[in-house]
Amino acid sequence: MCETKPMEKNIHFFSGIALPILCMLICTSCVNTKAVTYFNNISDTVLSSPTAGLEPVIQKGDLLSISVSSLSPEVTTIFNAANTPAITSSMSSNTLSQAVGYLVSQKGDIDFPMLGSIEVVGLTKEELKDMIANKLAEKKLLFNPIVTVRYLNFHVTVLGEVNKPGVITIPNEQVTLLEAIGIAGDLTIYGKRNNIMLIRKEDGKKVVQRIDMNSESLLTSPYYYLKTNDVIYVEPNKNKVASVSQSRQLLPIILSGLSFLTIIADRIIVK
Repeated sequence: MCETKPMEKNIHFFSGIALPILCMLICTSCVNTKAVTYFNNISDTVLSSPTAGLEPVIQKGDLLSISVSSLSPEVTTIFNAANTPAITSSMSSNTLSQAVGYLVSQKGDIDFPMLGSIEVVGLTKEELKDMIANKLAEKKLLFNPIVTVRYLNFHVTVLGEVNKPGVITIPNEQVTLLEAIGIAGDLTIYGKRNNIMLIRKEDGKKVVQRIDMNSESLLTSPYYYLKTNDVIYVEPNKNKVASVSQSRQLLPIILSGLSFLTIIADRIIVK
């Protein structure tokens, strides 16, 4: 009668115990692929882009760049002083640069050279540009001035189940929800794509909007284009919660099991 070799006993032992444990881990890590794809119910179509409310309005705390030009460059210098950083030397070798631009106060105004306090909250860039140009012309400070207004702190925040959460600065002052998520490294496999939270400040109030990225309504939604200070939060889906819970429950059992298998296998090989 043939005796079973220690190595064969070891192989049978592992195939009978370790393999079921491995299969259990694989099964618990399965995720529905439909739940992690975008727009899985959209067919070929042509949709109109949302235009209403696309132009953001100036809010308290915004940092604006306002530059003025005319046929008299030496005269316009005083109006562009705020766009030039002031360098101040400290006691050490380091230097500190003062922030440039016009900061909108909590009263909703800015202090513009020669014009004094100007109420800007609620205006668009175009409206503010025309207002300043008209005031300069009316007071005969400049002839046919050209005014340019830009945001210096246009940014959105992306948090939650994305690969690179954080604050994103947008230099061209326009970004869509999809672009912001792309800059944040896309959603993780555990991100809840049908219930993304967007928090927006409008008229001194916080507006919370839930967005379904599996629906074509997103592409025509007024929330498709983001505004400055928007916050996007991606919630974890039930697979993330389940995987974390299962991992916490199974990890001690698996480690104990592996330690037990190592001890048994060592004794079998020794025998």
